[in-house]
Amino acid sequence: MSPTPEATTLKIVYAGTPEFAVPALQALLASRHQVTAVYCQPDRPAGRGRKLAFGPVKQTAVEAGIPVEQPLSLKSVTEQDKLRAYAPDVMVVAAYGLILPQAVLDIPRYGCLNIHGSLLPRWRGAAPIQRAIQTGDAETGVTIMQMAAGLDTGDMLYKTVCPITPQDGGQSIHDKLATMGAEALLHTLGLLCANQLQPQPQDDAQANYAHKLNKAEAAIDWTQPATVIDRTIRAFDAWPTAYTLYQGQPLRLFSSCALPGDGQPGTVLAESKDGIDIAAGEGVVRILSLQLPGGKRLGAGQFLNGRSLLGVRF
Repeated sequence: MSPTPEATTLKIVYAGTPEFAVPALQALLASRHQVTAVYCQPDRPAGRGRKLAFGPVKQTAVEAGIPVEQPLSLKSVTEQDKLRAYAPDVMVVAAYGLILPQAVLDIPRYGCLNIHGSLLPRWRGAAPIQRAIQTGDAETGVTIMQMAAGLDTGDMLYKTVCPITPQDGGQSIHDKLATMGAEALLHTLGLLCANQLQPQPQDDAQANYAHKLNKAEAAIDWTQPATVIDRTIRAFDAWPTAYTLYQGQPLRLFSSCALPGDGQPGTVLAESKDGIDIAAGEGVVRILSLQLPGGKRLGAGQFLNGRSLLGVRF
């Protein structure tokens, strides 16, 4: 179902919580469309004082004077009626974090659109950006999807591609896709207003599930190939952050590259301002930035000032 061509301004309810969802909200606020309400997850404790803090999307909405709703769930009839009262033409969802029941998907005139950080159906689920890097994908991107009851199974409306370079990590790809998602959303809404959407069903046989990240998988196993370790370090640079134990404490690893070479896995073979070279099961991992407990994230050259790891075996 598409709007009539003259319906060039859409009433939009926006649902998102973290930083990834901010650029798209900002783009909507600057567009001809009307954001009538913003939905976010409830405020969470943050910082050392564990005080309740606004999430990035809520902060953006409050500054723009947009009503904010933060239900624990959208399953109750009361919450669904509240959403219905906003009379949305479209609900846009980006990293919201709550499941939308079918009753909610049916409320907006043209349904719910999701900004998904992968080229569907390649990666469905919670951590598509990190899993794409970790697996060694050459590219990722953003898919604007018509939401359905399944997990990221709806028809694809628009895609935009982003290469993954050997220097990219989870944070850099996150930032690129957040910006690309905003542009892709406005383009898709333009197609919607012009009756030019061409929904494409997903091929379920091509789908992979991007499992939620956990801290346990951030521990580096130096018997793995250098390419695998390098991709893990880069994928996890924002969270949960890869680490190895040094003097009984976690040494956090943020950026790296894989090189040819050999040695006893986990052994520091060389060090310089260019990096700290650690033997892997196959090849060598060069660590470019790292952090000791309680310290700052440092480049390899700064880290080595007055300190040597040469010969250490992790």
